[in-house]
Amino acid sequence: MIRIENLSKDLGEFFLRDVSLEIKDGEYFMVLGPTGAGKTILLETIAGIYRPDSGRIFLDEQDITDIPSRERNIGMVYQDYTLFPFLTVEENIGFGLKSRRVSKREIKRRVDELANLLGVSHLLHRYPGTLSGGEQQRIAIARAMIMEPNVLLLDEPLSALDTQTSERLRAELLKIHSITKTTTIHVTHSFEEAFLLGSRLAVMNKGEIVQVGKPNEVFRKPDSEFVADFLGVGNLFQGESIINDGIAYIDIGGIKIASTTLTLKSRSVHASIRPEDILVSTKRIVSSARNSFQGKIERIVDAGTILRIAVDVGIEIPFIVAITKQSFDDMNLKKGMAVYITFKASAVHVF
Repeated sequence: MIRIENLSKDLGEFFLRDVSLEIKDGEYFMVLGPTGAGKTILLETIAGIYRPDSGRIFLDEQDITDIPSRERNIGMVYQDYTLFPFLTVEENIGFGLKSRRVSKREIKRRVDELANLLGVSHLLHRYPGTLSGGEQQRIAIARAMIMEPNVLLLDEPLSALDTQTSERLRAELLKIHSITKTTTIHVTHSFEEAFLLGSRLAVMNKGEIVQVGKPNEVFRKPDSEFVADFLGVGNLFQGESIINDGIAYIDIGGIKIASTTLTLKSRSVHASIRPEDILVSTKRIVSSARNSFQGKIERIVDAGTILRIAVDVGIEIPFIVAITKQSFDDMNLKKGMAVYITFKASAVHVF
């Protein structure tokens, strides 16, 4: 377990302000936030690269605040890999064990074991400069994991990769975590990564932790204007999907929404619809859109030229619809009024 108490560090442009956080043993914890929020400096302070100006860091109830980085047994992987260019893949992975004077036989055994787990056994003789970005990131992760760290810190490890490679490596991170149960803190800009990897997440802004919770809780119930604006998700639902004639029908607890963005077999999914992709009307719209529901206006938020309307269609979470002030005035919408919402199946993003 990691416990951070009132941690502050000022590096000028980047800083932490009175950060307190507790991460459970074996947890896969995500940290989200805009550029400059303090995400990387938080990881680097936990790793011991920086000593905090104030506050304490505890690992399994031991105060490690003043313990040198090399003695913390914390592994860190950056987005730019930082591999040694003149060492082979095998030498890169085993470098830390060699510095600990582990026997060549044991280094070989553990390198082979991790290489098999990450699917890079065929690359052991190669040099980093000959590898793709995804391959280099796998090697960087293997190099950190071979030290059997108490905590693994990942600083946007997937951000420099293409979509397909990122998806594969994301699955491998889940696999590694399920096998090793290593406590992991993963910094990302990706909401999708946060949902698919994290058991809990923290949102950071201006050096502070502004909200902590399970991904569903944070996305569905942002507790500040910043979190709501930053996440930008007005409609996010979890449910079970069933594929029928190439269309996914997702049961979100009382209604089923159709999506053409999912073609996999039935599974538990998350579905999101941006507020601006939903039409609101006082009468049912006749169109090709597959999703249309009747509801009642629960609340109206005036954001200037755009208004956000919460429409209760009989499920736990209301739909949020964004419309122009002109459209709002033309329909003379009011709280409590019965309306219809309509959106295309292609507007339902599923992951």
